[in-house]
Amino acid sequence: MPIRWYDNIPLLSWVILRGRCRDCGQPISWRYFLVELATGLWFAVVTLEVTSSSSIGQYVQLSSEWWAVHILTGIGLAIVGFLLIGLMVMDWQTMILPDSFTLGGIAIALFLVCTQALFLGPNEDEVVLTKHHIQLTSPGGVVDRGNLFFTGPESLIFGRIAAVCGAALLLLLIRWLYKAVRHRDGMGLGDVKLLAMIAAFLGFWPAILSLFLGTLAAAVYGAALLARGKAGATSRLAFGSFLSIGGLVSALFGNYLINMYIALLR
Repeated sequence: MPIRWYDNIPLLSWVILRGRCRDCGQPISWRYFLVELATGLWFAVVTLEVTSSSSIGQYVQLSSEWWAVHILTGIGLAIVGFLLIGLMVMDWQTMILPDSFTLGGIAIALFLVCTQALFLGPNEDEVVLTKHHIQLTSPGGVVDRGNLFFTGPESLIFGRIAAVCGAALLLLLIRWLYKAVRHRDGMGLGDVKLLAMIAAFLGFWPAILSLFLGTLAAAVYGAALLARGKAGATSRLAFGSFLSIGGLVSALFGNYLINMYIALLR
């Protein structure tokens, strides 16, 4: 029997039904409730992040283009969180990262980036590649070769595509090296697509931060399992779940952590 629409309302239906199916009485896993709760909290945090970054007075002063880009960024954060929470749970339970989430997420992220590019102001996000100065080639002769640069939209779109390709190639290289040394697969292609999806939404360096945090979390968890005798050297871990956690942290605090790290190096 199809699920009634009023039995499929996030959080509320689970509470009203007391965690059981209305028709057959079978229990409904508490994981569904926690996933819905986590997603709702994520949307709330992103909404607060978007709306609290400027006061009402600044809202009036800022351009509509700036707010369009700002709101699209918030939408991207909401979507990537929704996807990462779902992927985290799915990989933990099934060791599978569906292409509909990872590849679909990449497509959504690139669409949002292209939409953001439409609202960039003149010279905004422009990147000068080479700068040529005016030179005297002969008495009375002046040549200005001009600057070679990416416009804002070109920089934003091509930069994000490069981030996706770079993140995917990095994990593919790690995967190939592991197989060459250990003669067995150590990482699935789903993890490669997941990191590429994070890069599509957040950029290259936040994706690398996600990889670092995910690897660190997986290492700590694996060490704990080894110490308790519940895993061996060849045991498989749901690395996508840890990578998703790293992506969630990077989505909220990535720029702050990266800037703090850069400041330590100076």
